[in-house]
Amino acid sequence: MFRSILVPIDLADTELAKPAIATAATLSKTWDGSVRLLNVLPLTPVMLAEYVPADFDTQQRQTAEEALAIVAQESGIEPDHISYAVRQGGIYHEILEEAATVKAELIVMTSHRPAMRTYFLGSNAGHVVRYAKCSVLVVRH
Repeated sequence: MFRSILVPIDLADTELAKPAIATAATLSKTWDGSVRLLNVLPLTPVMLAEYVPADFDTQQRQTAEEALAIVAQESGIEPDHISYAVRQGGIYHEILEEAATVKAELIVMTSHRPAMRTYFLGSNAGHVVRYAKCSVLVVRH
């Protein structure tokens, strides 16, 4: 049923992602599917560009890829059934773009407990749920 599963991960809080990864691992094993881990890096603000090294974005991407490789190894998912990617931009926009790119049939993501600010501003998970063209499973931590 879900042969291509996308799992967005915030590398600043990998503990929060563990329930989503475990859920994706179970689902991918059930349907012999694949899991794609995704980390979205924010764009470097123009005002800060002159204060960071010229290769700052490259360093950030490399660090994120190394961290995702570790998360992938620790996930318990067979190496030939898991991959990862790093994108840069707006979080929910890049999640939706990656889902389209890999033709994801399911996005599994965790979400923080709703806070007052998310009721007014909306959360990344909320945006993904509203605009994804595939099924979305939000796992509460």
